[in-house]
Amino acid sequence: MLRSLGLAIGLVVLAGSIQAQEALFATKSLTPETALTAALAALESCRKQGFQVAVAVTDRSGLTQVLLRDRFAGAHTTDMASNKAWTAASFRMSTTTLAIETQAGRAQSGLRNQPRFVGAAGGLPIEGAGSILGAIGVSGAPGGDADEACAKAGIQAIADSLEF
Repeated sequence: MLRSLGLAIGLVVLAGSIQAQEALFATKSLTPETALTAALAALESCRKQGFQVAVAVTDRSGLTQVLLRDRFAGAHTTDMASNKAWTAASFRMSTTTLAIETQAGRAQSGLRNQPRFVGAAGGLPIEGAGSILGAIGVSGAPGGDADEACAKAGIQAIADSLEF
């Protein structure tokens, strides 16, 4: 009986210790300057190919940090780029993958009914040091594959600074 009581007290003390340790946590975030560097690199990549686009970079929770729109990009591109980045950040995966996984008849198809969800290529999470740091979304190139290629160029421009 005393042994069981001692074990129970030990578990309570251990649980309290674990709770105290898990009360706070630290996260890493992109600086505005890093987000801007990624956005500018994505925009430039698209420009070199003759595409007028909008680029959005969000923090890890999907809040927009940077939004750039080239002078002749369509009016819809700012919302699409922001929503692609939000989707990638929120679901922690590329919007290309989500486009496939949420097609009609698939188990995750209901996600397409969520506000801001974009099931089209062009949104990528930004990862570094084993964490999601944010996301980038591009809209306006002729097709999601081109949008995604520009987004990758944006991530590539900051990749070295993300591995701390």
